[in-house]
Amino acid sequence: MASFASRLSRAVATGVRAMSTASAGGVPVEVHNPSGALRVVVTKALPGDRWLKVLTAAGCRVEVSADPDTILSNAKIRALIGDKCDGVIGQLTEDWGAELFGALKAAGGRAYSNYAVGYNNVKVPEATNVGIPVGNTPGVLTETTAELALALTFAAARRVVEGDEFMRGGHYKGWLPTLFVGNLLQNKTVGIIGAGRIGTAYARMMVEGHKCDLVYYDPYPNTWLEDYVRDYGKLLASKGERAVTVRRCETVEEVLQQSDVVSLHCNLDEQTRHLINAERLKQMKPDAVLVNAARGPVIDEAALVAHLKANPNFRAGLDVFEDEPDMKPGLADCKNAVIVPHIASATLWTRAGMATLAACNVAATLSGHPAWNKPDVLPFVDGPFDQIPKAAPSIVNAKELGLKMA
Repeated sequence: MASFASRLSRAVATGVRAMSTASAGGVPVEVHNPSGALRVVVTKALPGDRWLKVLTAAGCRVEVSADPDTILSNAKIRALIGDKCDGVIGQLTEDWGAELFGALKAAGGRAYSNYAVGYNNVKVPEATNVGIPVGNTPGVLTETTAELALALTFAAARRVVEGDEFMRGGHYKGWLPTLFVGNLLQNKTVGIIGAGRIGTAYARMMVEGHKCDLVYYDPYPNTWLEDYVRDYGKLLASKGERAVTVRRCETVEEVLQQSDVVSLHCNLDEQTRHLINAERLKQMKPDAVLVNAARGPVIDEAALVAHLKANPNFRAGLDVFEDEPDMKPGLADCKNAVIVPHIASATLWTRAGMATLAACNVAATLSGHPAWNKPDVLPFVDGPFDQIPKAAPSIVNAKELGLKMA
């Protein structure tokens, strides 16, 4: 077999976008590197081409679903897997549990990666039970997601979408003192629930950019963030400005009661499902802004619809929904809600980086390389192609499977 280096050179020289079309179990696919010894199925077309180069260099025949369905059924995914499949890159909209992992294992599968940092759609223990490593794509969504949360914050607070619709409808007849009056957020209090990487990035944008005070709830103190805000407050004070403040709250209710803006950045689990419900919405200020770019079921969406209708000065900015792709009845009619279709990670750099990480997870696992044990995944995404680490960047069940770590 040719060396990795020679296969890599050939992949780069010939280009990986050359492809043919075929059918896998009746599902149309685009085939890249048809002579590859390892068969990898990708359930949706992915942006960029670095990920394809990664798989091609690892000797993979890559079959990308061209099925017109936005969300593939389990039956179609099983058809794609077929009788022989070494690895799969799947989507967060798919139900990866015993059925699909059983089919993948039966086909000789040895690797799966979710094309997402979250993996609520993956029953990891089922994969572990059949010895299949599960990858995800962390480390490239932080600023992108925080920026979208920031955009939703100000689009809601300043009624941007309402104004846009007003203009497009031909209703603007001239400037008026009361036209689309919204909320000024400078020097106000921003609250975050979940102070991980994305929550921290969002908090910094609000604190540094708009001199907001910060309150946050997280089961674990974020001392780095607290020190950062205090240091920024000292800098402001040294320039004769008001010092910003930071405080970790003991309860979610404290954050809701004190904040002019609340942005959700927590994981979804049994403790956070419907974390924001009717009772907690009542705890918020009547003109507050609620932002969710985390997971839809963190909010009781029906309760939010009722709250938006009863409190016209309350506003929400939503990127995710409880029953995606559907919304609860009435939400689309709420002019005080800004709603976008799960696009928090939708920048080309991030989405292409996610594809590269997913491909590296699969390619490295199939090549027998260890799992990466460092938080920085940028060497996989931005480094020279021929210097991509020989490791799987993120395997969530590496410990359970006893995989070697790099």
